[in-house]
Amino acid sequence: MKQLKLLTEIHAFDSFKEFVDEFKIGKDDLLLTRSSIYNEFIKDLNLECNIVLQNKYGNGEPSDEMINEIIKDIQYINYKRVIAIGGGTVIDISKLLIFKDTKNCLDLFERKVDLIKEKELIVIPTTCGTGSEVTNISIAEIKSKNTKLGLASDELTPDYAVLIPELMKNLPFKVFMSSSVDALIHAIESFVSPKSNEFSELFAIKAIEIIIKGYKEIIKNGIEYRKSLLKEFSIASNYAGIAFGNTGVGAVHAMSYPLGGVYHVPHGEANYHMFTEVFKLYNIKNPDGKIKEVNKLLANILELDNEKDIYFEIEVLLNNLLNKKPLRDLGMKKEDINEFANSVISTQQRLLANNYVEITKEEMIKIYTNLY
Repeated sequence: MKQLKLLTEIHAFDSFKEFVDEFKIGKDDLLLTRSSIYNEFIKDLNLECNIVLQNKYGNGEPSDEMINEIIKDIQYINYKRVIAIGGGTVIDISKLLIFKDTKNCLDLFERKVDLIKEKELIVIPTTCGTGSEVTNISIAEIKSKNTKLGLASDELTPDYAVLIPELMKNLPFKVFMSSSVDALIHAIESFVSPKSNEFSELFAIKAIEIIIKGYKEIIKNGIEYRKSLLKEFSIASNYAGIAFGNTGVGAVHAMSYPLGGVYHVPHGEANYHMFTEVFKLYNIKNPDGKIKEVNKLLANILELDNEKDIYFEIEVLLNNLLNKKPLRDLGMKKEDINEFANSVISTQQRLLANNYVEITKEEMIKIYTNLY
């Protein structure tokens, strides 16, 4: 049985200039990033590569409309490598720019065309959450379906992941929290996945330890203290990416997708809303499996004597840094509850297969109702 797979070569640099010199960035490269990153770290280097600024096509998380516009504009550019420098949106889009003769990204997500990779992919994350620099997954909002869809294939796996904490130094605190909470949930969902094993657990456990201990330090020393922890958080995100890239994530992510797709709640924040309710249900349905191990791990890191208080204490910890609101305050309507549950059942079976235990539609409705 396969235990662990890592197709990506991982590099780390102190500065973006060091990366440019090492990888010899030039005219055969297509660089996808955002204006803020370009202006601060790239512009003055006068690189000969082709530059595409993702935010010119819209803000927020990637959509099929945004991706198709980019594909249309780059169709006559000759390039051999795609270099993604950004957060989840930039990275997820970049993974779809490496294929031959792509015209409509929905054809990729619906597997209507063959995935023929013809470009090399280098990914440099500028947030500390997605772990996409080492995974074979791309996620996009499909406007016509009011949800998100995921495409998973080894062809999407970056050839190189490059960690440069310098690029995260101006990350707004809320974005830092939303992305790093996503990494924490990646690691915890990975740990209890049916595909979890001793190898993936090594990465999940270390990611959980680094992130929670980092949060405690930030609470103690103030939010600006996060800037001294960027290297640690970038590594933790990478570890979490390796873990869930091998095991998958489950109901937390699956149930968050309609919230992000319809009301554009940031991905990590949407996951945080679902996290504790899903894991409380897991504890009720099967308290003696892998959930028991993760409870013990979390209790040790949180320095708790009673494991029954874990998910309450996690919310206390996280709410010091990222406020969890009722879903109605995020725009969700009561009539959405049943529709969201139906959407998860019909579109997210890829993720639901990774659940610690099966969750029924009725249980999803109860979770959404409790959070509403």
